[in-house]
Amino acid sequence: MADYDYDLFIIGAGSGGVRAARMASTYGARVGIAEESRVGGTCVIRGCVPKKLLVYASQFAEEFAWAEGYGWSVEGASFHWASLIARKDAEIDRLNGLYLQTLRNNNVTLHEARAELADAHTVILTRNGHETGRVTADKILIAVGGWPAMVNIPGAEHAITSNEAFHLKAQPKRIVIAGGGYIACEFAGIFNGLGSHVVQLYRSTQILRGFDQDIRDTVAAEMRKKGVDLRVESPVIERIDKRDGDLLVTLVDGSTIETDAVMFAIGRAPNTQGLGLETVGVETNDVGAVLVDEDFRSSVPNIFALGDVTDRIQLTPVAIAEAMAFAATQFGGVPTFMDYRDVPSAVFTQPPVGTCGLPEHEARDLYDDIDIYKADFRPMKHTLGGASERTMMKLIVDRQTDRVLGAHMVGLDAGEIIQGIGVAIKCGATKAQFDATVAIHPTAAEEFVTMRTPVPRLKQAAE
Repeated sequence: MADYDYDLFIIGAGSGGVRAARMASTYGARVGIAEESRVGGTCVIRGCVPKKLLVYASQFAEEFAWAEGYGWSVEGASFHWASLIARKDAEIDRLNGLYLQTLRNNNVTLHEARAELADAHTVILTRNGHETGRVTADKILIAVGGWPAMVNIPGAEHAITSNEAFHLKAQPKRIVIAGGGYIACEFAGIFNGLGSHVVQLYRSTQILRGFDQDIRDTVAAEMRKKGVDLRVESPVIERIDKRDGDLLVTLVDGSTIETDAVMFAIGRAPNTQGLGLETVGVETNDVGAVLVDEDFRSSVPNIFALGDVTDRIQLTPVAIAEAMAFAATQFGGVPTFMDYRDVPSAVFTQPPVGTCGLPEHEARDLYDDIDIYKADFRPMKHTLGGASERTMMKLIVDRQTDRVLGAHMVGLDAGEIIQGIGVAIKCGATKAQFDATVAIHPTAAEEFVTMRTPVPRLKQAAE
């Protein structure tokens, strides 16, 4: 390895790349990393972190309204988009600085440049289209993440994605959001909560495809109650025209919507274009994801990939866990494999979603006999606050072994609650063990250990 500049060179300094760099360095590896944008990746710079800050901001209008039921009078409250974006930017700057410090503290050399593979061990570095140098490495790790997908329609240049949504100079009074995944639903909640009129278009039968059906139905109902004009089985957008400062959205059925902004949140694709993968023979699938084995090794033995660029589970904590497994295996002498079962996750819709384990439709495909436990109630916070928002909780149990296969929740603090439930599911907890756990009262979380009667079989079959 002394013949190379680095033992490990990483392309992409997001959560996965930075964690792999730090861990490999602690094992004694000489590590370099290339990043053409800011260190921190999608999650820190243009994803999870700024999004949740905007979610928090968008919830205050409801909180002010609920406060009256508790004796508080909030007068003269007003919202300023520019102030929110400025404070958000300052926090992202702070986090970017921490990531830079992490690389420095772990003796990782940062190359602020775009990286492209020249051969299996050589990386070309460029800045503003000009080559700035070349480096060599024994092992190369691709951790470039994903990028928002965009449609090719007339007027697409007038639309934004989640990337641009964080940097709008002014809050749109009206916005059309195309898509039904978690990003589309989260931004619909953000803009709606901040006072924008939101039309969300989704061509399939229900939002949040892949999630448990009760989650999908509950979130859709609550979004509509809060004022989002959610249209499922909707015609897709055919064109966007700019007229007198407004945008005119034309759908394929000929109907139109006047709006101030159009946002496409129709999925994310692995960000592999222009990396030179085809030059060195790294195999990708039909969406551009790098194909890897359980060691994150690509079709080229010394080139690896992890995180969203492999299109497995697109979650920051998954990329971080993969990075730790990769570093331990390749540089720590401890073969470590990633377990993708029962990964907890949250969707910061309003109300939020927390989920872990199998949704009902998958459990029915995999197990002969299951029991379903469900609870639906008005949270205690809303009894005086006056909101009609509901909480839904659900457990899926294998009747033969009594093991809890899945836990799902829509409601206040869902992500916080499911994190703890995720530990139990990962440990293989049974319904009897849930039942034996003493509840914390009064909380919403206690419902997970007090549901005693399964949904009747006939009702399950009907549903």
